[in-house]
Order: sequence, then structure tokens, then C-alpha cells
Amino acid sequence: MLKLYIGNKNYSSWSMRPWVLLRQADIAFEEVKLRFDSFDSTSTFKRAVNSVTPVGKVPVLEDGDLAVWDTLAIAEYLAEKFPTKALWPARTAARARARSICAEMHSGFGALRSACPMNIEADLAATGALIWRDKPAVRADVQRIISMWGELLAEHQGQMLFGDFCIADAYFAPVAMRLASYALPVPQEISAYIQRLSALPGVKAWMDDARAENDFRAFEEPYRLSR
Repeated sequence: MLKLYIGNKNYSSWSMRPWVLLRQADIAFEEVKLRFDSFDSTSTFKRAVNSVTPVGKVPVLEDGDLAVWDTLAIAEYLAEKFPTKALWPARTAARARARSICAEMHSGFGALRSACPMNIEADLAATGALIWRDKPAVRADVQRIISMWGELLAEHQGQMLFGDFCIADAYFAPVAMRLASYALPVPQEISAYIQRLSALPGVKAWMDDARAENDFRAFEEPYRLSR
């Protein structure tokens, strides 16, 4: 069976992507959660993750003796290993577009990711209002997301970005979590997509687990002193 190493579900946005993809696609896997204690080289987390990957980060997918790290590499591996699951869109042009926006997420949106770290169980609306007021780079990132999602939803006329659920939706799930937790302003059609995405069984399962963790990690909390 596949084995997926992840971090805390409330905070680990990169871990969320392949976990949601596997769960929503009904691909069996074993979850191995490595609790964030710190990211120091001597931490329990680092020692554990360094035993399975040379980069010392989660997520990591193990398939027998093979270890695959980096979310995009994991997604591509799963798409090749399970072709009948249709993890990418069927049409060539749509697949290229889906890969493009995943790559854009992978390397971009630094202002949003920095100012609004994922924190699913927290209500950070007041903080989000200040971020929105004071950080034009965050507003620019959100405007790009609104434009991207709105165009794709209009083009494909489905519940998800490319009609049916695919890797792109799993990839942007943590972005949806940020927009919700910080209550950043988005149009109704974008809010509706976030609600539909959050209601998917795979996404909802992750969110439910994140809320139930009750594992406050101070170094992951720039805006709260306690839960």
C-alpha cells in the first residue's frame, strides 16, 4: 500500500494537496503524520522526515522502495500510476492549463502564503481585514486567484475548476482554506466554489481532522497566543 507522510493537518498546506487527491480519488494509502515540534535539524520531526527523504520536508509518498517528494511530483506519479482515475483533465489543452496553474501555485502567490499561513480551525477574519487593508501584494495575489478561478469555472461550466475534480482542485484547496479562515473578500461565484470544494468528501475529511487535532503549535501561529 502507498504510504503518505504528512505534517499537522491544521497547518501543513503542502501535505493537504496529495492527501486530498488520494482520498477524493479513492486511492488506498496509509497516512503517517509527523507532528510539527520544530523545524530545527535536531527536532523529532526533522529526524523522522530525514529518514524517508533527503530534503527533510513533507509530504513524502512511499511506494515500496520508492520515495517521491514534492507535491507536484507526487501528483504526476499518481496520475501515471492510476490512469483510470483521470486525475488530470481529459483534453490535452485543459491538461496543459491545469498543469500551468499548478506550477503557478507552486512557485507563486508568495505574499498570500506568507501573510496568511494556513490555519483551518482558526477564525482570523479580523486579522484578514488588516492584512487586506495594509498589504497590496496580498490583494494582488487574491485578484489573480479570482481571475483564474472565475475564468476556469465559466469556461468549463462545472462544479470544479475543470468541470470534474482533478489535481488542480486539490492543489488549490489550501488556498481556499486561507481565503475562508482570513475572510478575504471574493465574489459570490468564488465563494460558492470554495463551499463546493470544502464539501467534497476528501476535503471535508481533512478539515474535520484539522479541527479535531487540538495541537496548538506556537511557531505556526503568528496571530494567536493560544487556541
